[in-house]
Amino acid sequence: MSRWTTNDIPPQRGRSVVVTGTGGLGFQDALALARAGAEVIIAGRNPSKGAAAVAAIRKEVSNADVRFEAVDLASLSSIAAFGERLRTDRTSLDLLINNAAVMTPPRRKVTADGFELQFGTNYLGHFALTAQLLPLLRKGTQPRVVNVSSVAARNGRINFEDLQSSAGYRPLPVYSDSKLASLMFALELQRRSDAAGWGLTSTAAHPGISRTDLVPNGAGRFSIFGLVRMLLWFLFQPAAQGALPTLFAATSPQARAGAYYGPDKLNETRGYPTVAKIPQQALDVEAARQLWDVSAKLTGASFPTMPRELSRAS
Repeated sequence: MSRWTTNDIPPQRGRSVVVTGTGGLGFQDALALARAGAEVIIAGRNPSKGAAAVAAIRKEVSNADVRFEAVDLASLSSIAAFGERLRTDRTSLDLLINNAAVMTPPRRKVTADGFELQFGTNYLGHFALTAQLLPLLRKGTQPRVVNVSSVAARNGRINFEDLQSSAGYRPLPVYSDSKLASLMFALELQRRSDAAGWGLTSTAAHPGISRTDLVPNGAGRFSIFGLVRMLLWFLFQPAAQGALPTLFAATSPQARAGAYYGPDKLNETRGYPTVAKIPQQALDVEAARQLWDVSAKLTGASFPTMPRELSRAS
C-alpha cells in the first residue's frame, strides 16, 4: 500500500459507478475512475455544476463514459426518484461512493424532510440512497460501497435523544456527529451484508485535511473556518491527494471489507492511503444497530430483512 496513487487503480472498464458530489473529492473520484475506464454517473443537486464536471472530465479523458444525474441528498423524494430512474434504466451497479457533504453552516438549517441539514444530507441522505441502489448493487460484479467520513468523526457522538440537534446547534460538533454516523453505517452495512448474504464489500475512507470548497460553501468564505481554509491553505493537501483513500477503498484488491482508510502522515491529515484508526465510539455495535433502525424509520428506507437468528448473530 506504500505510496499508493491513481496509477495503481486496476482497469475499471466494464464497471459502473455512482459518485455523489460534483466538485472537490467527488470530482477527483469521478475523474480517476473515468480515466481507468469505468462508466461513471456523477450524482448531485446542481445541474450546471454537474455539466461542468462532466465537461472537465471529458476534456481530460477524451473517451470518458461519464454523465450527470440529478439528486438532492437533502430530499427523500429526490433520492427515491433517482433510485427509480436508475433501477429502470439499468440492471446492475458495481460501485457506490457516498461522498457529497455539507459542512458547518453557521445556523441550523433543515432538509426538505425536516432533518438537521448536516446529519440529514451527509448521513441520512446516503443511507436512503444506498437502500435505493442496493438491488442494483447486489446484481453487480464484486460490488462495493464506500462511505466518506472525516477526521472530525473522532469527536463525534450519537445522541439518540436529539439526533437532529434541536436542543442545541453547534456547527462543527454536528458535522462530526454526521461523519461518525457515516462511518458507523459503513461498518454496520458490512455486518449486515455478511449476515444476510448481500454480497457487498462495504468500506469507509476519509481525506485527511484537503483543499475543497466544502468549508467555504458551508461555513462561508469569511467565517472562522473559511478564513483558516483561505489563509492557511498550505496546511490543506490538494483534493486529488485527499481522494486517494476513497479511491483505494473503491478499487484496490487489497482493500478489506469493513475497513477504514485515510492518509498515512501527520495523524492521518495528509499523505498516501493506509488503514485508518476507527474511533472507539464507532465500534459500538449495539449503537450502530440502533442507529440503523432509527434511520430506517426516519427515511422509510427498506433493506432486505435479515433472518432473526442471523440478526442476533451478526
